[in-house]
Amino acid sequence: MNQILSKEYLSEKVVKLEIHAPWIAKNRRAGHFVIVKIGKTGERIPLTISSSDLEKGTITLIIQKVGVTSSKVANLEIGDKVTDLLGPLGMPANIEYFGTVLCSGGGVGVAPLFPVIKELKNKGNRVLTVLAARSKDLIILEKEIRSLSDEVIIMTDDGSYGQKGLVTKGLEYFINHENIDLSITIGPAVMMKFVSLLTKKHEIPTIASLNSIMVDGTGMCGACRVTVGGQTKFVCVDGPEFNAHEIEWDELLMRLNCYKEEENIANSITLE
Repeated sequence: MNQILSKEYLSEKVVKLEIHAPWIAKNRRAGHFVIVKIGKTGERIPLTISSSDLEKGTITLIIQKVGVTSSKVANLEIGDKVTDLLGPLGMPANIEYFGTVLCSGGGVGVAPLFPVIKELKNKGNRVLTVLAARSKDLIILEKEIRSLSDEVIIMTDDGSYGQKGLVTKGLEYFINHENIDLSITIGPAVMMKFVSLLTKKHEIPTIASLNSIMVDGTGMCGACRVTVGGQTKFVCVDGPEFNAHEIEWDELLMRLNCYKEEENIANSITLE
């Protein structure tokens, strides 16, 4: 159980791991995530399940090396075991026939967007997708996303691939040329904030999938709380999907950055 069966580098700091976890593979749905811990005293971090294989009894996680724990997970090799793996957690994505759905994924956020797009297509939706990253080497799962989307636009900050510009530029193109029934966005919180501002201006219903700081993943600790529509919600049990137009984005961004100093210290110690 919890053994790494395969490993693939999608970029220098983004790794895809296939982990043997039959019960989770059997019960997961698009939108579900797991809590991962490495070592008996390790930090617990949430990671969205990108896909699963029922025959092999495996789940696939895509991890970007950002902090100490994500780097430890990404550095695991084939044959290694994840100390603790809890899931599936959260509410599954609400997938039905909507019509034309505009999807946007930023960086490693494309990983949890992939199973959502897959289920949207299975329901007969027309799917338009914008993939965005800082540069070409950070665009992931392009082939898989193209195989499921009706149209795809690639945006890079530096113009090294696709079109130069932010994700909103690609979204505006589709909004100006299509009748959009729903928008779904997954990526860095600041990206999702500006996607939300754009779609709100055009009165397009929008769902954002959040990946906030978590500890237990069961709603007990309150670390992942977020204000939505003036009410306190917990990403781990009420989400991760919420109405993007009702999220208090500035509050969320502040909470996501509250441990930056500690993260820098932890990273510096690890590098030593």
